[in-house]
Order: sequence, then structure tokens, then C-alpha cells
Amino acid sequence: MKDTYKTLNELLVNMFNEVLTIEEKALITKEFSNISITDMHIIEAIGLGSGRNMSSVAKDLDITVGTLTIAINNLVKKGYVNRNRSTKDRRVVLISLSDTGKKAYDHHEDFHKNMIEEIIAMLKDEEIEVFTTAVSNINKYFKKIKNE
Repeated sequence: MKDTYKTLNELLVNMFNEVLTIEEKALITKEFSNISITDMHIIEAIGLGSGRNMSSVAKDLDITVGTLTIAINNLVKKGYVNRNRSTKDRRVVLISLSDTGKKAYDHHEDFHKNMIEEIIAMLKDEEIEVFTTAVSNINKYFKKIKNE
């Protein structure tokens, strides 16, 4: 059991760190050198739609609207995000991606798509099913811990 604990601990910690390092290296290219991984995840949360309100994006990211506001101010200055008032309710501010923000979004999406395709290519069909179940259970555990 100690060997299993040690092995799983090392695998999870190393995998988490490797994914972050690889993601940073892959996403922050010359074209997107003026934003961080956190910025890229905010861009991902905003998505390609016509606009989202700040509170829904903050909720998706599990951060406060105040924290998001600071990040959005920077992304607006850098040209990745547009901020507009809702036509239905002028009190509501909607955020959406600019053309540059959409390019960053697509770049991030491609990174994840390629990563999953490469992982699937390494596994046999029956391993994919077991791996998916295991990762799903691990994800449920992390969500449970986060919400406690």
C-alpha cells in the first residue's frame, strides 16, 4: 500500500506540474506573449459567444467579480476583450472576445484538442474506457474537496 501511495502521489503531482508547464510553453507563444496562462483561462471562460456578464464568468472561474474586473481591465487594454453595455439592460456590462481574443481562444482550444488526441492515440480502446472512468472519479474527488 505504501508503494501505491507513493507512486500515485508522485504521478499526480508530476502530471499536474507537467501539464501546467507544457500548457504554458504551448500557449504563450510570440503572438500571445503579453498574456498569462490565467489570462488564457479567462479568455476560455468568456468563450466565443456574443457576450457574457461578469458574474457568470467569475462564477465559472470560481473567483470574485472584483478579481475578474482587474483581469478584464488588463485584457481590454491588451486588445483581447471587448466590454459593452447590454442593449436589454444598460446597467449590465457584457464582455466578449475581440478578434485577437478569438485567435487566442482558438489557439488554446487547439492545444487541448491535440493533447487529448495524443493521449488517446497511446491507449488501447479498453484502456481509454478505464482511464476515462478513473480520471472522472479523481475529478469528482477534487470537486468534492473544493466544495467542502
